[in-house]
Amino acid sequence: MAKMNMLQAINNALDIAMAADEGVLCFGEDVGEFGGVFRATSNLQQKYGKTRCFNTPLVEQGIIGFANGLAAQGSIPVAEIQFADYIFPAFDQIVNETAKFRYRSGNLFNVGGLTIRAPYGGGISGGHYHSQSPEAYFAHTPGLKVVVPRNPHQAKGLLLGSIRDQNPVLFFEPKRLYRASTGEVPESDYQLPLGEAEVIKEGDDITVLGWGAQMEVIERTVELAEKEGISCEVIDLRTILPWDVETVAESVLKTGRLVVTHEAPLTGGFAGEIAAAIQTRCFLYLESPIVRVTGLDTPFPLTLEKEYMPDHLKIFEAIKASIEF
Repeated sequence: MAKMNMLQAINNALDIAMAADEGVLCFGEDVGEFGGVFRATSNLQQKYGKTRCFNTPLVEQGIIGFANGLAAQGSIPVAEIQFADYIFPAFDQIVNETAKFRYRSGNLFNVGGLTIRAPYGGGISGGHYHSQSPEAYFAHTPGLKVVVPRNPHQAKGLLLGSIRDQNPVLFFEPKRLYRASTGEVPESDYQLPLGEAEVIKEGDDITVLGWGAQMEVIERTVELAEKEGISCEVIDLRTILPWDVETVAESVLKTGRLVVTHEAPLTGGFAGEIAAAIQTRCFLYLESPIVRVTGLDTPFPLTLEKEYMPDHLKIFEAIKASIEF
């Protein structure tokens, strides 16, 4: 075990993947000598050469189009989009090419080895072009997997699992945790399963569900709730698509209540899909309406970031309202 922050864990995962398979290639804007804007790819070019870790032009559609071609020919590309906010020029390539390659070719061509890494989310005073959470856009697209880690241990295991998965994966990294989140991480090679939520705390009164950086916020919320005698069951969804409805439903059948939180805006956010699916399965067991605690239906603000973010106090109020319903 070694103490790592999330950036170090991601770098370690990429290092292990590249060492284990010569087909793994890392590329994106400034990922080579510079190591990327956050330094997630530091020293990989020096170790594996410019043919396996290299810079691309500032053209996101081209990065993913290039990655699709590489993956279709048997390489294992790990493409970095510098900020998730800038993934939208590549939207057509991802949803109309990456996601449909296997289906439309009858498995003659397959881009299952493709992983797209992108820093996402707020909390760094980045304003409306460096703080968005676009996971719900891609959750609407069959053929993709969408993964979000909550800490360094999860980041390394889920990234290695993504690179080795037989489906294209969007790997969203909560950038406000890059250096803020540290923990013990195995130095060895390990993978964590995609598509499986994790119950990280058991409880009886209410289920609280989130992913990514919101899990840290949920931890602070639960401390407040427990002082009020409220027993919370906490679940990290980990994979947005496919999401683990069985684990969440089993929890809600026990607790009778559910609060879902994410940074993205309320309308069209993935919490809405979760709420619809869970009320269908658990309707007769629900003690109160399912509650969503999310970002606002506005562009992500700069000076009012704290007001926008779904913090521990907002989630705590939602828990109390659900319990008292």
